[in-house]
Amino acid sequence: MRALLLLVLYAGLCYSSSVSEKENIEFLMDNVLVLRVPYGVDTRVNVPLRCGEAYANQPVVWKKDGEEIEPALKGNQVNVLVQEANGGNYTCHLGPDGDYLNHTVILIQYKPDNRTVILEQQPHEQGHIHCSAPNYKGSFHCTWKRTKSRPHASVILVKAERNLENISCEMDADGLGIHCQEASCPYKEEQHRMSLTIYIRSVFLLEAYSKSFYLREIVRPERLPNLRTSNGKVFSWNYPDSWDKPCTYFGLQFHVKVVKKGSCDSDHHIMLNTTQETEFEVNVKAPKFVFCVRARDKYTNGPFSKWSLCE
Repeated sequence: MRALLLLVLYAGLCYSSSVSEKENIEFLMDNVLVLRVPYGVDTRVNVPLRCGEAYANQPVVWKKDGEEIEPALKGNQVNVLVQEANGGNYTCHLGPDGDYLNHTVILIQYKPDNRTVILEQQPHEQGHIHCSAPNYKGSFHCTWKRTKSRPHASVILVKAERNLENISCEMDADGLGIHCQEASCPYKEEQHRMSLTIYIRSVFLLEAYSKSFYLREIVRPERLPNLRTSNGKVFSWNYPDSWDKPCTYFGLQFHVKVVKKGSCDSDHHIMLNTTQETEFEVNVKAPKFVFCVRARDKYTNGPFSKWSLCE
């Protein structure tokens, strides 16, 4: 009776393990399979691979990372044992020395916290991805930075959408950012947030980084142009050419700062003020100073533009 009970328990454990394995295996995209495993745990998972329906009756032989597997792994449908984070590129061939037929890359993703070692944390609680838009026309740019330990990591997939509608994105040439364009109306009230997920791999380690936002939260006006002074006291400037019009509807608030010298980002200032006009008169006794001005959407209180300065 005890032996029967142990047999039943063993069968139940095997079944649970099988279900768990299936739940943690997913095809992310064509020829890319993701295996999710707990971090720091010695795992051994049987992953099913298939060369393809067209090769069902062919003498298929598998290789891993270009090397033959010992003992030889043969057949159109096989199981490969993946231990811990040991992913790989499994290719199937027509016989031991035959032509390449197909491949499956097995990537490892840690769960449940999706440990992040590939990208650096952005400052000011922005997460790992920083996004910005110059206006409300639907175009935005997102960037990230690799950690020093993963300098050659590469993005393999980007998913961007709003309310289940895909957003078109194009990767930057350096692989450290994307430009996206949503079919947006500047006058439309935003009802749904945009969601962005970046899948990035380092060798066979995969990490997913997500960000969710309204466009109004990331709109940052471009630097204010044509900053000038007529008499050293009255300063004026223009709205950025890229800013939405009319300015009466898409109004800006201007942050004005006067410093003795150095950077506009300095905390040591002579004067600090805000205005909604594109002109400001400075009344200070300092013989020399630097005039600084920047802008943000006055209705959303979003991020400020970079400083424009006049010495």
